[in-house]
Amino acid sequence: MADNKKIAQDVLEAVGGAANITSVSHCMTRLRFNLKDESLAPDDAVKKVAGVAGVMHSGGQTQIIIGQNVDKVYAELTRIPGVSGGGAVPDDVPAEKKPLTLKSVGGAIMDVLSGSLVPAIPVMLAASIFKMLVAVFGPDMLGILPAESDLYTLFTLVGDAGFYFFPVLVGYTCAKKVGATPVMGIFLGGILLHPTITQMANDGTPFTVYGIPAALQSYASTILPIILSVCVMAQVEKFFKKIIPDSLKVMFVPVLTTAVMLPIALCVLGPLGGFLGNYICAAIIAFGNVAGFIGVAVIAATWEFLVMTGMHHVMISQMILVFAQTGYDPVISVGATLAGFGVVGMCLGMFFVVKDKEQKGLTISYAIASLIGGVTEPGLYGVGMRWMKPFIGMAIGGFAGGLYAGIMGVTCYAMVPVASVIALTAFLGGSSANFINGIIAAIITIVVSAIATFLLCRKVDTSK
Repeated sequence: MADNKKIAQDVLEAVGGAANITSVSHCMTRLRFNLKDESLAPDDAVKKVAGVAGVMHSGGQTQIIIGQNVDKVYAELTRIPGVSGGGAVPDDVPAEKKPLTLKSVGGAIMDVLSGSLVPAIPVMLAASIFKMLVAVFGPDMLGILPAESDLYTLFTLVGDAGFYFFPVLVGYTCAKKVGATPVMGIFLGGILLHPTITQMANDGTPFTVYGIPAALQSYASTILPIILSVCVMAQVEKFFKKIIPDSLKVMFVPVLTTAVMLPIALCVLGPLGGFLGNYICAAIIAFGNVAGFIGVAVIAATWEFLVMTGMHHVMISQMILVFAQTGYDPVISVGATLAGFGVVGMCLGMFFVVKDKEQKGLTISYAIASLIGGVTEPGLYGVGMRWMKPFIGMAIGGFAGGLYAGIMGVTCYAMVPVASVIALTAFLGGSSANFINGIIAAIITIVVSAIATFLLCRKVDTSK
């Protein structure tokens, strides 16, 4: 059994100690560090730590691959004095100044999106499952839950709440990410969702903030308005913390920060974020209509490569926008759902290629980890990165399954942010044919990936 405490201590030492950490969080398999000076955390030193499977750099983060016990290692890590999970630690070491380039700006944007949305995935998963239960057992499908029953009403409101109040949740996670006071992020999200603002937006009532016209709209289920607003609020709050005496900070910093943010959020960033969100959603739907089945196939073939680089978090943010505003996604979510089954097929294909019993056992365990646990990284790094050619088989299978799904018009009606067999429930909510075709597409992905991987890799030297 892994000694999670020792792994945490050794990792901390390898990344330069607590003083070198700006923030740390974790996803399904990786510890995600924002470091002040990356030169103090050489990859070779990190990789030597027992319990570390690898190191990646993406979105301005140093990502250390731990595996399925990452949450336990993270818990031990944040118990160490000086390490604050998801937040900043004492600024004893000056942050490394990096040149301002398109790459660095893009990495910073991805980093904020990732840090704001990844911690919110459990809520999205819970809300999606309750919506799925309503879709399956409600009057539109099995009819077990009558529309007038209390349980139907309960499950419906729980599912809706996860999406409706997303600005409040993201206000908190984004504030932690960018160094603002988390409860101020919640407060700003609550302001955007206030029933008065929603009602005035629905009625088209003119409104001004300090005499500045505000183009009010409903911010329920939105993401970009609160993220933009919190990022600016962090700087405003820091400014007031610098100039206000310590004895007055408790009262005046939150009051003045809120006062300054009201016109910025309600008159500028809120409408801008809503505008961008609407057009992004429209663009994604249009992409599906224009590219048709090819669009789904391309996403299914390339999604896991996005996962490896961290780019998938940008796509996830768009998926959340689409579901929040339309209630379904016929493009990105379909391809992403099928891509995980490509990893399963790739591992199964390599099972029939490798000769060593231990390696055979590992490839099967990787397939099970992906199919049952929804964790694709072991397969991606233990099979794909090890021999490289299996990636081609995975992509071919993803393309084939995505092609079938696109031709048959398969649509996801719930966002189920896991890559396991549970992800198939995302196809529920429409017609029975949609669910059946989704399952067929997943089977095609697995079978084609396995066959293509076997044919491509049967002559590969697996002893290396």
